[in-house]
Amino acid sequence: MTWLNEVIGTEKAIIAMCHLQPLPGDPHYNKDRGMDYVVQMARRDLHALQEGGVDAVMFSNEFSLPYLTDVNTETVAAMARVIGELKSEIKIPFGVNVLWDAKKSLDLAAATDALFVREIFTGVYASDFGTWDTNVGETIRHQHRIGAENVKLLYNIVPEAAKYLADRDIESIAKSTVFNNRPDALCVSGMTAGAMTDSQTLMKVKKAVPETVVLANTGVRSSNFEQQLTIADGAVVGTTFKVDGKFENMVCQERTREFMDKVKEFRAAKVY
Repeated sequence: MTWLNEVIGTEKAIIAMCHLQPLPGDPHYNKDRGMDYVVQMARRDLHALQEGGVDAVMFSNEFSLPYLTDVNTETVAAMARVIGELKSEIKIPFGVNVLWDAKKSLDLAAATDALFVREIFTGVYASDFGTWDTNVGETIRHQHRIGAENVKLLYNIVPEAAKYLADRDIESIAKSTVFNNRPDALCVSGMTAGAMTDSQTLMKVKKAVPETVVLANTGVRSSNFEQQLTIADGAVVGTTFKVDGKFENMVCQERTREFMDKVKEFRAAKVY
């Protein structure tokens, strides 16, 4: 049994993404509609996900494209407002992700009582957002300084739109990340949001660190969830819950319910 059961309430957990609309300071922020619109859209998606039966939800600034690796204060403030306004309506465990800034993600978690954070905590990458460096030692010390030591950390070791600069295989990265940092989970991703996580890569990571929670981080859908969850301990799911399965659309409660019904049947059968 893993911490997923204790914190989220089930093994093979499905953590659903609640993608926030562009925020103040983002290139595509709708100044005419303002923050009330951002809150309204987040509320719609949150309720659709909850009523669709997901196990947990993670709020992220997914539409803050192109992403920053040193996120501005106004982004964190806006996200805190959204979560604060919705707090009384959140009925399931929740986490946060301020793309792509580990410290700011922890700040938001501390401010909102989020239970987990997903981020890039380790490694150096060549990415669409430039050279992407990290300082995990400072980040973890920051976590403890702000009183967020109980927040679960989901380490994305295969970042989207990026490649590890050192010539290291994924098994070595997984093993050293676990040895040096003791992450609560490792996330394995495809190239972008909605792109299927490679099953062979997922398998390599799980075999390398069998005692660590491993999550399929992108592209899990009705056609592949059995394969992915047979390997992984759970999944982070966003795009498949959207209308027509398109990243830019709002969450569809019916799609969510159909997917979760299948997952719950799979879990009950314990065929993994």
